[in-house]
Amino acid sequence: MRRLFTPILAGATFADRALACVGGVIGIALTSLLAWLVLRDLAALAIIVAPMGASAVLIFAVPASPLAQPWPVIGGNTISALIGVFFAQTFASPHLAAGLAVGFAILAMSLSRCLHPPGGAAALTAVIGGPAITAAGYSFALFPVAVNAICLVIVGGAFHLVSGHSYPHKPKAILGQRIVERDLAPAHPEDIEAALADLGETFDISSDDLVLILRRVDFHAAQRRNS
Repeated sequence: MRRLFTPILAGATFADRALACVGGVIGIALTSLLAWLVLRDLAALAIIVAPMGASAVLIFAVPASPLAQPWPVIGGNTISALIGVFFAQTFASPHLAAGLAVGFAILAMSLSRCLHPPGGAAALTAVIGGPAITAAGYSFALFPVAVNAICLVIVGGAFHLVSGHSYPHKPKAILGQRIVERDLAPAHPEDIEAALADLGETFDISSDDLVLILRRVDFHAAQRRNS
């Protein structure tokens, strides 16, 4: 039974989860307020769109994720919204338009190096969001989607300056007290890429972070052997 409450994310602690909760509250509240200050003359449009809730989960709960970085948040949501509007205006069938919007949003985000899961929701919202979004056309991708995403990234960056997490994320090497990492055999990035290719899966972690983790594993193994 206890396993049901064990974090599925490696390295997660209760403190981190509580911090993510606080970040989500602050992030969405301030993003909504900032968007209202910008968009209050556009009363027909939503001040904040639902995909931002999913973006907030990534920014505040897993700020090290490649999917949570500023360009994926802003580019992924905005590009996907543009694609959603295109298919909504091109196909009369909402079912076909919805499928094409999400599918091509995945492709466009991947090619643009801004893969962001909430982008799929942004594309879908552009198709099924209702008369106000349909009437807004391509401007929906700018107001409110891009405005929301930019505000959320700014709030996320400010929040993580206080939380102590790196955002935008940059791997940080940590030197040991008894054995310094330079004494260990380096993990080569090409070997990491080859290992990932062998597994044939996509993991939500950057290659740089994998190298850093392996270096720390080597460090602690050497420390244990010498103790």
